[in-house]
Amino acid sequence: MKKPISRREFVGDAGKLAAGVMIVPRHVLGGPGYRAPSATLNVAIVGAGGQGMQQWKALLAGGQNVVAIADVDFPYVERNIAGQLSNAQARTKEMGAKVKESYDKAKKYADFREMIDKGAKDFDAVVVATPDHSHAQVAVRAMKAGKHVYVQKPLTYSVYESRLLRRVAGETKVVTQMGNQGHSGDGTRRIVEIVASGVLGTITEAHIWTDRPVNYWAQGIPRPWIVPPTPPVDRGYPEQWAMGTINRAVATAMMGAPQAPPPGLNWELFLGCSARNLPYHPVYHPFSWRGWVDFGVGALGDMGAHLVDQTYWALKLTQPTTIVASSSLWGTGQMIDNDGKPVLGQNGRPVTEPQASYPLATNVQYRFPAVGNRPEVKVYWYDGGLLPPRCDFIPDDFVVRGDGGGGMIIGTKGAITYETYGNNPTVFPKAVADAAAAVPQSVARITDSHEMNWANACMSGGVASSPFEYGTRLNETMVLGVAALRAGQGRVMHYDAENMRFTNAPDPKLPDANQFLTREYRKGWEL
Repeated sequence: MKKPISRREFVGDAGKLAAGVMIVPRHVLGGPGYRAPSATLNVAIVGAGGQGMQQWKALLAGGQNVVAIADVDFPYVERNIAGQLSNAQARTKEMGAKVKESYDKAKKYADFREMIDKGAKDFDAVVVATPDHSHAQVAVRAMKAGKHVYVQKPLTYSVYESRLLRRVAGETKVVTQMGNQGHSGDGTRRIVEIVASGVLGTITEAHIWTDRPVNYWAQGIPRPWIVPPTPPVDRGYPEQWAMGTINRAVATAMMGAPQAPPPGLNWELFLGCSARNLPYHPVYHPFSWRGWVDFGVGALGDMGAHLVDQTYWALKLTQPTTIVASSSLWGTGQMIDNDGKPVLGQNGRPVTEPQASYPLATNVQYRFPAVGNRPEVKVYWYDGGLLPPRCDFIPDDFVVRGDGGGGMIIGTKGAITYETYGNNPTVFPKAVADAAAAVPQSVARITDSHEMNWANACMSGGVASSPFEYGTRLNETMVLGVAALRAGQGRVMHYDAENMRFTNAPDPKLPDANQFLTREYRKGWEL
């Protein structure tokens, strides 16, 4: 007699589902509240204390099980849960209680590798919400173990990792989702419909901006020093407070912060694949890791997935042929080798690291090739509070700043603006707006949360809203901007997407920009 399909086989084998296995509605099998086994996904979360907690709550709200958690700092996770339980908002407190109950029941691991290698039988899918540098490490291991994956933005740290994720996803045929929630939103889908209708005319350019990192995390600051800074010479008059003086003052203040990892933090596992054995400092964790080149990819990596997405999808962009970036000052610091020791010059003093933390404000200019009937288009990125030039179609009394970020797609007949996640799309001028209002819906709407859209696809064998086939291409464009920024101020980088290389690198007078398309990995963590 043929062995019946277990619930785990049901969820994990997309081939069986595609062949016609059907999820039976709960009302067929039981009364109100009954949940069929095939309607519940067992999920593991890697990185649960920050953004991962948002996915955790969304999945619990959708009736899914979080059965395993891997985190390098469980005290941080517990503090955030406690914060929700003490919140004055009843809804937040109620959701916090559900998270606490789930947390108490879940198996816990410090090392995600152990969780996937030894505990894989317990779960069907993995949410990845670690710092950026670890995304690909977790996602690749999970997919190769046959687990569906939801990976927070940015999908990966580098162009190489973006392509690796797309390849492994294709090979393993698991269900994937990029954590760009706006892709499932009505606003984003309406933008795609309006642009496709042609009411804006021929699209010539797009501008995208965010106020981050301002008011969120620090960038453009010196790395914590290991060797104490040389004290200023007392000349009998006040020292001029130039940038060098300010950086020295900040670094001196940093040296007064606790230098030992707090109890419960596994700093070695936090470093993960990062090649340099950086000493712990609270400026890296919690949260502020995003501004440091070792761990994050700055504001473009953080918010590009929520803001570039709409333009990328609507204009059917591929990869840029040229990228040029400029910025305010990089945060510098003492150069540290892979053993965590300062690199000393001939004078015995530490050598300066020119790119330690990302600049406070950045501008990136992309040129994309023509596709179909659409001609070549230019796309501009601004962060740190910078805004684009005014568009002639937009009246003076309309502030394009939005909710701290936004986008503007400009055609020969009109323009459309939008806020973060594609919210509140607005068309100018009025005559074009009236025409846009009459454009019918043609893009399917997502009725669940972005997380539940993924969970349902895992259980049905379908395709999620923002799968890696799309998300990795969007992510490549984002991190190409970061690579161009690291290649040098105002340097026009010519990109050969087919061969994943900058064709005008190396330049004997400048850094080899192709090194920024990947990264150096710690031994044993290579991908």
